[in-house]
Amino acid sequence: MSIILEGLTFGLILAASMGPIFIALTQTSIEKGTLPGLTVGLGIWISDILIVALLHTFIHSIKSTIESPSFNFWMGISGAIILFLFGAILLIKKPSLEYQDIKLSRSDYLGFWLKGFLINTVNPFTFVFWMGVISTYVIGRKVSSGDLWLLLSTIIIVIIVSDTAKVYLAHFLKKWLTTKHINSVANISGIILIIFGIFLAYKVML
Repeated sequence: MSIILEGLTFGLILAASMGPIFIALTQTSIEKGTLPGLTVGLGIWISDILIVALLHTFIHSIKSTIESPSFNFWMGISGAIILFLFGAILLIKKPSLEYQDIKLSRSDYLGFWLKGFLINTVNPFTFVFWMGVISTYVIGRKVSSGDLWLLLSTIIIVIIVSDTAKVYLAHFLKKWLTTKHINSVANISGIILIIFGIFLAYKVML
């Protein structure tokens, strides 16, 4: 039971964060709709699952790599570029409120999925968080494999539930938004992502 409670705590901490992932989920849901927002979420969740599986499998052999300055530098630079580009696109591309006229293709949904996957994967915080959790429980506390997977599964379930709630809440709130409001949300989201990108680049270059 304590493992589940610890997993819930970790998951809620992530759910409460207002970083690039939150922006990607809510902005996509407001501008494109619920299904595109959930597709972004799917990219995020698959990224998390793959990172968790990778770190769990190779925890001892890649621990030094994840913690190395060169890895953090290049992941930080890559993340900064991705965030900056997504932010610039939001500032340049004008959203539409004509939701009923929007016909999305498979390539559009692939783009939404890739957006979530890349924003999560190239975010150094993602690796730092999962590395910290897994190394603490595997190396530090030496918990059983069953307890570890219970912890990690609980965290991921909380992430999925909270991200889904964010998408539906954003979709619900858009009923009261005008074109001006949508443009403002897109511009603010773009600026925030660019700021995150610049800050990330600044941190890794120190």
